Amino acid sequence: MSILSGKKILLGISGGIAAYKTAILVRSFVKAGAEVKVVLTPAAKDFVTPLTLSTLSKNPVHSTFYDTEEENALWNNHVDLALWADSMVIAPTTANTLSKMANGTSNNLLLACYLSAKCKIYFAPAMDLDMYKHPSTKTNIKKLQSFGNVLIPAASGELASGLVGEGRMAEPSEIVSFIEKDMLSKLPLREKTVLITAGPTYEAIDPVRFIGNRSTGKMGYAIANRAASLGAKVILVSGPSHEILEYPSIQKIKVESAEEMYKAVHEHFGNSDIVVATAAVADYKPANRVTKKIKKKDATLEIELVPTKDILASIGKIKKTQFLVGFALETNNELENAKGKLKRKNLDMIVLNSLQDKGAGFATVTNKITIIDASEQISEFELKTKKEVAKDIFDSILRKI
Repeated sequence: MSILSGKKILLGISGGIAAYKTAILVRSFVKAGAEVKVVLTPAAKDFVTPLTLSTLSKNPVHSTFYDTEEENALWNNHVDLALWADSMVIAPTTANTLSKMANGTSNNLLLACYLSAKCKIYFAPAMDLDMYKHPSTKTNIKKLQSFGNVLIPAASGELASGLVGEGRMAEPSEIVSFIEKDMLSKLPLREKTVLITAGPTYEAIDPVRFIGNRSTGKMGYAIANRAASLGAKVILVSGPSHEILEYPSIQKIKVESAEEMYKAVHEHFGNSDIVVATAAVADYKPANRVTKKIKKKDATLEIELVPTKDILASIGKIKKTQFLVGFALETNNELENAKGKLKRKNLDMIVLNSLQDKGAGFATVTNKITIIDASEQISEFELKTKKEVAKDIFDSILRKI
């Protein structure tokens, strides 16, 4: 999956011959999973039609501050467009548009969007050889870079004038690849491996029945998705769950029992940088698994239970450089029990949630957590969606590692 998947891209197109390539560029962004909106300068419409770009982007294309529809004028809000975007890409960036961007001129919708944008801005110059080499162009490019804008360098090749040299806009595939690499290079967990456990474990009584719990895996899957969005290589060891992962890059290992989860965790623990153990692992399992279904009788049924292996404690004993995060679901003496677990299992951080809090716990889309670090510093959070909770957890981890 491309890092552009789910991203909102505002594509600004100025009036140069390279604008004909933007149909392919829009298609490439959409194929990568991005949502694209397009803003044209009036001159750009001489080179590529709004209908083409609208069809490919599946969004209206704008080029003026308002569209006239019969007698009703509809204002195209440049602020809304700019704030909507996760990234703005201006391609081609002609010498004229480049100069206006550098000097704060705002005489068309594209430039108004540029000046209103708070997101990362990429610009891909396209102009003839001598225009590209002109000192004013070089000065404007440096000025834009000093503002934090990112240059997608022009390529060398045959130009519209017939000259051969630098000034040719990068090809659409090169623009997409450049942006992907730039985004990946900024992710805080790139080149890190995050191991996550999620969901319940099922401990078999017979071929039909099992001992389990009410965990759905929602919290663990949200944490896995968040780790992947931050650039990590994610390994998710999951008990039975119907949750869906957003990132195909996540390596999912399906297990059922505590023993299977124990083996999978230990197999991957040594190569992990961060471990987040959200799984609700059964504390006990039947001493003997019956190979045939137990028939119902009038008499009571007794099942001998024995402890399962403590996965979190076992990796806490052997951890070296790994940052280890555990979870504590409590019903009473919450803080004391969580602090005890933090120390006993040699954790770097523990996430506490209480069944006493409405909206927290199993099978809910929300959670309310308290984070306690190794120095017993406590951070409390309001009730939030589990996706937002996952962000809070990783924000806390990133401050510690």
